[in-house]
This record gives sequence, structure tokens and C-alpha cells, in this order.
Amino acid sequence: MAQRNISPWLKQALELGPTLAFFLVYLRLKEDSFVIAGTEYSGFILATLIFIPILLAAMGALWALTGRLSRMQVFTAFMVIFFGGLTAWFNDERFFMMKTTIVYGLFAAILATGLVLRRSWLEWVMGEALPMQHEGWMLLTRRLIAVFTALAIANEIVWRTQSEELWVKIETFAFPAVLFVFLWLQIAALQRYMIEPEK
Repeated sequence: MAQRNISPWLKQALELGPTLAFFLVYLRLKEDSFVIAGTEYSGFILATLIFIPILLAAMGALWALTGRLSRMQVFTAFMVIFFGGLTAWFNDERFFMMKTTIVYGLFAAILATGLVLRRSWLEWVMGEALPMQHEGWMLLTRRLIAVFTALAIANEIVWRTQSEELWVKIETFAFPAVLFVFLWLQIAALQRYMIEPEK
């Protein structure tokens, strides 16, 4: 299917909407418990199970409208489904909370593997959308490894030492905000490596 452009606002809504929906559903259900097939589940676990089809529906809509999904989106969806399933199967919220640590940790490890091979997987994934010299991609990769590693460590600290509700708030708002601000600052800081399109 050929790639098509859609409104940036619609794209953001489809990418970020499921996470916001999870947050709102969690707020509504957090104090409740539910018995399904004879097993009692917390509001957190039910919110997790509701989140999975919402995420898949949003990804399906994004694919139908644009003709593509990024590798990162597909990987993240797989991790959500896998750890969401484990959360429900074992009736244990910790699996879903650990998912964030594993996702950030794997991203850091994959990018670090590329550096060992003297390559930037970021350049391979995003090079067409953001033309930049190889040196700039290598620098951004090193910095992003540090941020992903810090976020993985932060997630471990938060879910192991803080309340479930605080973790949900940090997962929904703080971690994405940190990544957004970091990437925005990097685009400004790496301007000298940008490749101007030919006129």
C-alpha cells in the first residue's frame, strides 16, 4: 500500500489517543474490582485489557489512512499485547509496569548494538524523513541511548517504590514529555548537521 499523508493532528491523535484513553479508563476503574470467569481482577488490569483493542484499532486506522506503520509502533504494540496478556493471565499488574522498562531498555540496547557496528539504526529508520549527516545521526544515537537507559531505570524506581496511580500518571505524561522535549532540543542542537534539500 502506497504511503499517504494525513493531518498531523489526526496522526498525533491516533498515536497518543490510546495511551490517554488508558489513563482515563484507569481513573474511572482504579477503585473497583471485577469478577470475570470466577477470577477477581483489579481496575488496573481491566483498564490494561481495554487498552489493547483501543491501541490495535488506532494502529489499524493509522495504517488504513497512511499506508504504513513504523517499526517502533509495531514493536511497541507487540510488547503491549504480550505484557498485557501476561498481566491478565497471572493477574499481576507488575508485568505491565515492567513492560516500560523492557521497551526502553531494548531500544537502548538495539541502538548501542548499532554503535558497536559503527552504524546508526536511527539513520536507517528516519534518514529519509530527517536528512542529516552521518556524524549527526551517531551523536543523536549516543544521546538517545542515554535517555532510554535513564527512562528504563526511572521506570524501575517508580513502579517498585511508588503507588500504582503515580506510576500511571508518570507513564502517561512524564515519560512521553521527557522524550518529546529531548527530541525537540536535539533538533535545535544538531542543526549544523542537517542537510538542506536541493532547490
